[in-house]
Amino acid sequence: MIPSLSQLLPDEPGWLSWAAPLATVLIAVAVTLWGVRRLRGSAWLAGIGPQAIVALGGVAVSVYGLWGFATETVHLPKLLAVAFISVFDAAEMTLLVMLYRTADPQVGWTRELHLMHRTAWTLVGFSGAMNAVHAPNWWARPVLAAVPALAAWLIELQLRSKLHVPSRDEEDDVRPGPARLVALLWQHAWSGLFALLGLDARTSSSAIARAALAQRAALRVYRLRLALEAGAPAGRPRAARRVERRREKLRGRAQKALDRADVATDPGQSLALVRRLAALTRAEEVARLNYSDTTAVLALIEDLAVTPGAQRLESSALAKEAEDARQRAEDARKEADDARQEAEGARQRAEEALTAAREELARVEEARDAALEDESGVAEQARGARQRAAGARRAARRARNGIPGPSCGHCRR
Repeated sequence: MIPSLSQLLPDEPGWLSWAAPLATVLIAVAVTLWGVRRLRGSAWLAGIGPQAIVALGGVAVSVYGLWGFATETVHLPKLLAVAFISVFDAAEMTLLVMLYRTADPQVGWTRELHLMHRTAWTLVGFSGAMNAVHAPNWWARPVLAAVPALAAWLIELQLRSKLHVPSRDEEDDVRPGPARLVALLWQHAWSGLFALLGLDARTSSSAIARAALAQRAALRVYRLRLALEAGAPAGRPRAARRVERRREKLRGRAQKALDRADVATDPGQSLALVRRLAALTRAEEVARLNYSDTTAVLALIEDLAVTPGAQRLESSALAKEAEDARQRAEDARKEADDARQEAEGARQRAEEALTAAREELARVEEARDAALEDESGVAEQARGARQRAAGARRAARRARNGIPGPSCGHCRR
């Protein structure tokens, strides 16, 4: 582009050759940011979250692959290529967004939602296949085929977080199909492998380790038992010493295995050890048992499971837990009683303080009334004293001026 600009504008300054492409890139970035902001604020993608904007990048890559497939592989005209892309990528994204917007957490997965969901992922599969066909080499085929699936999975995650997990009845109502067949074959294959190894998929790693320790301890104790039951050959001192050394070696291994399995401190481990030993030592009885005798079969099963001992251990553990719970409840009741008594004492003290304050207020009001009465009496006395003083001053003034008072006969005449 830069040589083209130099040829088109030979008389322009040199900085225009790099300023024009930079301005074009800035405008493109600004337009892209504006479009992303408008999409995030639009009602069509409202509530889906930022992963929908990220999914649009995968859709753009998928659209590029479908455009190449439509124009170069199928040789469609450009107008029909646009319609071709809208049937696949645009339709699958529209279906996924409609799934999210119409999903109701109170209702869950309905038949209509399942139909839309399967249709959307079928279109995703077709889109991924066409992207793989249009890929330039075998290294790019799996990557380009995974782009539409990743873009759809981003919206699928938000859809699953919005809807409830399907109930057991809905899972049982699933119709058979190739996807269901593959899922069942996959589950059965792994279940068979777990059963072959004697593992439980629901067991945690710590439980597996403790069970393995108990089984190893039981096996070493069983080997020690077999060595103890096997007598030393008579008349052969060297063979007797060899047997004794083997017994000591097995005894040490058994003791270490028992310590590591916490048999002496953990009732569950000791019960697992005893059950394993019962299965090892009574294998011949299980093989020779008459299974037509139901009572004998059940009795042997209970003996192998060490059921009475397990029940006693569980009962003692439950009784201890119940006693601890009762003690905690009693302590809580005592604390509640103490708190109630403290609250009652505080209430009584508050009532006494309120009564004393009311009495003090009554005394203050009585003192105020008495002070008001005394003040009114003093005011009357002061007013009378002022009147008498004024009369005395008038009488003195008249006496000085020789004017008879109002009480003389001359004035009365």
